Order: sequence, then C-alpha cells, then structure tokens
Amino acid sequence: MTKSAWSPSSWRQKPAQQLPEYPDQDALKAMEATLATYPPLVFAGEARALKAELARVGAGNGFLLQGGDCAEAFAEHHPDGIRDFFRVFLQMAAVLTYAAASPVTKVGRIAGQFAKPRSSPMETVGDVALPSYKGDIINDMAFTEEGRIPDPRRMEMAFRQSAATQNLLRAFAQGGYANLDNVHQWMLGFVEDSPQGHRYRNLADRISETLGFMRACGIDPSTTPQLRSTDLFTSHEALLLGYEEAFTRVDSTTGDHYSTSGHMVWIGDRTRQPDHAHVEWARGIKNPIGLKCGPSLTADGLIELLDILNPSNEAGRMTLICRFGADKVIDHLPGLIRAVEREGRNVVWSCDPMHGNTVSVSGYKTRPFDRILKEVQSFFAVHRSEGTHAGGIHIEMTGKNVTECTGGARPVTADTLSDRYHTQCDPRLNAEQAIELAFLIAENLQAEKRDRGAQVAA
Repeated sequence: MTKSAWSPSSWRQKPAQQLPEYPDQDALKAMEATLATYPPLVFAGEARALKAELARVGAGNGFLLQGGDCAEAFAEHHPDGIRDFFRVFLQMAAVLTYAAASPVTKVGRIAGQFAKPRSSPMETVGDVALPSYKGDIINDMAFTEEGRIPDPRRMEMAFRQSAATQNLLRAFAQGGYANLDNVHQWMLGFVEDSPQGHRYRNLADRISETLGFMRACGIDPSTTPQLRSTDLFTSHEALLLGYEEAFTRVDSTTGDHYSTSGHMVWIGDRTRQPDHAHVEWARGIKNPIGLKCGPSLTADGLIELLDILNPSNEAGRMTLICRFGADKVIDHLPGLIRAVEREGRNVVWSCDPMHGNTVSVSGYKTRPFDRILKEVQSFFAVHRSEGTHAGGIHIEMTGKNVTECTGGARPVTADTLSDRYHTQCDPRLNAEQAIELAFLIAENLQAEKRDRGAQVAA
C-alpha cells in the first residue's frame, strides 16, 4: 500500500492482533464517534518538541528516561499517586543529568497506558475459563463473566482520567514543583533511610552547592526557567486502535496527522507485524514512534519495519525499545545494531529490562532485580563494543512502596512479595529500586563518556 492510500481508518482493512471482540458493535461505533468530538489530550507542537529532543538523543547528546505503570487503573487514580510517580521520575532524572552531565528527556508511561496485550486470550482459575484482562480501557480485572466482557464505555473513562492526569502533570512540571531548589524535597519518606536515599541525599547536597555557586554568579531559578520547570511527555502502547483512531487529528499548522492521545506511542512486540493493523495505523502519524524489539525480531525484519514506519529516515522519529531478557542480549542486540548502522538509519536505542525477565515465585509473577541490572549492563556493554550510543531506558515503575520485583539494596524476597503486591498486570520497580537503577545507568553513561573522550584524544 502506498502512502497516499493511508487514512486514520485504513488499519481496519488489515489483520489485527490483540484487539478485543466487542459484543455490541453499535455501542462501540457510537463511543468511537463520540470520542472523535472530544478535545485532544496533547498537541502536535508538543509531539514535535519531543521528536527534536529524541533526535539529539539519537545523535548521542542526551538520554531517554521512559517509565511508569505497567497498566494504569481506574480505581487507583489519585493525585498522590501521580505526584509520587513524578517525584521519583524527577529524582531519577537528577541522578542521570548530574552524574552523567547529560540532558535527560523524560517520557512517562502515563495518562493513557490503559491497554495491555496478553500472551493468552483466556485466563483459567480452577475450573473456570474467562477472557483475559486486557486493561481497564477494555474490561475489568475482577475475575467475573460480566467484568471480562469488553465494554466500549470504558474508553470514555480512560479519556477522562488521562485528561485529569495530563493537567496535574503539567501543573507539577511547570508550576514550580520541579524547581531544582526542591531537589531534597522530592525524596519519598520510605526511601529516606535506605541505601539509595543516602546516595541521593549526597547528590542533592552537591546540586544545592552548585545552585549556590550559580546564584553568586547571577543565575537563579527565579530568573532561569530551565532551573524551575521541566518538560514531561506522555506515552503509551497504541493497542486499542479504535480509540487511537478517534484521537488521530489533523494539525492545523502543518496539515499532518498526529496522535493526540499521547506525545509518543509504541508498537508492542506482539503487534509489530509489518502487514498488520498496528503498523498500518502508526505509519501515517507524525508522532515519535516506539517499536518493541524482542528475540524473534530479525535484522532484516527490523529494517523492513523502519522502511514502513520511517521511510524518510527522520531523526527522532523511531525509538527501538529492546526487550530480550538478561541472557539473550548478547545473542540478539549486536545484529540489530549492525544492520541499523549499515543502512544508516536514525534511531534511539532504548533498553526495556523488564519484559524479558519475568518469572514466577511463590505463585507471584515477579522480576528479579539482579536480572534487570544484568540486562541493562549488557545493553550498555554491547553499545560500547559496537561504538554506538545506549540512548535510553524503558521501565515499569511506581512511586509506591510496593513489593513486586525481588532484590534491590534493601531486598524484596520471596517471603515478602505478598506484603504490598498491588500491580494490575506486571511487577513494577518500587521507588528505591528505580533510583538504584538510575545510579547504575549514570555509571554506565559516565563510562561511555570516558570512552568517547579517549577516542577523541587518540
């Protein structure tokens, strides 16, 4: 299909994976038509700003921090939860920016991450089999026959919660909460006495000292916007294509189509078939696009997808989110990097160390923190070996004091998983584990910077 044949609805003529089967098609069509009249959640100019930042990351002049909930939940939508996520994200960004002297592009898995692909269409509990839970935008987590029926009315609730979350995030980012003078106040209480709390406090002290020096030189947060506010972009997996089509709008300034449901959307590892619906929809929008790259993706397959999704090789358009598993990075990542380098493609390389490292412990789905760290270390090691830039991290995390991923400096064990296991779908890093990961990434970015300096000197 040529580009001229694309439209926001052309995906409907393609095979589709992971889409729910709504029993009431008339209600579905009515809801999609209603959503198409609603205001956008984000604006085209913001998506272009993110694309420009990602272009700099791809060129080796920045780092992408992308993270948030595995799946947002209607019942857990609370301003304190959004604030605590924002605080941890700011802490991680401060660690990366200061320790690695590198600008950080912040993209949350938030304000739209309501749909989840599943490995099986059915879930069995005892002798009862029901359709799998696919996120609050589609059906209910409660294991009941009625709750698991896909309900189009849930799309409207997802929109309203996304809009409220966007409003609060904008207020936090631009209203003074992100002021670097508050760097000590971002720490959550349960992290304060942890090993990571002590490390972060030392870093915050150095930042405060630096701000004092800058004030003496006449540079003050009250007069320098970059020191008192930040940009936080939003992203989600573009799984539910009827909802995404409703928020695919024409930008009045350029005439191009943009997804206005989030600044960045990504295509999952289960829905990246080049001739299927999700790739068809994504190829026509101008937003930055993420592409999950799992062990089954070949080098030729990746180049084919880049040809479809970014035929003009626009910088900042494509972020490749690699999710192999700690023991498979060395087997799969070098071949993909070499193919992209050989073809001269502009991409951001990002590491998702979560999805390939899921195991079952004591009846709970979890992710060992040491395997998460190992995948990140291998990701950076491969890029140093190939002479390319490890450009980002993509994690499932929360600001809550959950016990969902085992390990960490103050370890969650098999015996304590049940204490605060609250996730809707997949296990998330808690705040302490997320900050520990940020320090590890900062060390790797410093090593990459030293290697670059040595190459220039030679």
